[in-house]
Order: sequence, then structure tokens, then C-alpha cells
Amino acid sequence: MLGTQTRLTDFMPYRMAITSNAVSGLIAGEYRSEFGLKIPEWRIMAVLGDAGPLTQRDLVRATLMDKVAVNRACKVLEERGLVQRSPNEQDGRSHHLELTASGCELHGRIWPQAFEMYQKIFSAISPREQEKLRAILEKLLKAARTLEGEEK
Repeated sequence: MLGTQTRLTDFMPYRMAITSNAVSGLIAGEYRSEFGLKIPEWRIMAVLGDAGPLTQRDLVRATLMDKVAVNRACKVLEERGLVQRSPNEQDGRSHHLELTASGCELHGRIWPQAFEMYQKIFSAISPREQEKLRAILEKLLKAARTLEGEEK
């Protein structure tokens, strides 16, 4: 139970999580119905489309999804021919995952829709507020990663 001074609705991590889920859910509605992708699958495609080939470990780090969710999403994407594996030349034990030509084509169709929905949602705040929010989120992520490193 939360202390008497703090209600769940005032607890910032909770507010961030429900806001993130609402925004992701709205954007996901666009690509789930039209393209048959779940949030983790699109998140993997979006990261690979932006960063290029990555290992599953890199994807876990980049998406902050757990290993099982990343593995499951990658398998679905591979089965659909949207992602392919290739040996990691620097590490014989792991593989790079990258979008296939079909994956790149689908990414190119989804991204503009996702970006349009993002713009609609974020039009609720000014460009200055968006930059401020981006900076605040970056500080919080850096603090969390620093604390995570201290706990290991």
C-alpha cells in the first residue's frame, strides 16, 4: 500500500507508464489492424529500420523489452519474412538481425502512419514543451541506467 502522502495517480512512474501505454496503443491500432503486427514486433522493426542490423542483445538494450519478448517478436518477424539473421562476424555465438526487403517495404509503409499519429497526439503540447519533455525523459533514462549499473 502506498504511503498516506502519495496516491497512485500522483506517482510519476505510474503516470508515465499509463501515458506511454495510451500513446503506444493509439499508434499500434494503426499497424495492428492493417499490417497484423503487435507492439513488440513493430518496436523491433522500428529499431532495426532506424539502426540497421543488431544482435538480440542490442535489441533488448535498445527497446528495454525483456529477452523473451524480443525473442518471440523476432521469431514472428522471421517467420513472416520481415527479418533475417546473419552470423555476427565479431562474435561467432550471436547473430545480427536485419530487415529483409519485405521488412523494409513494410517499415516504409507503417512509419509515415505511426509518425502522423504521433504528430496528432503531440500537437497537444507546443514544440518548446516537446523539446523540454524530450530532455527530461533523457535525464530520467540516464539516471535509471546509472542506478541500474550501480546495482549490478
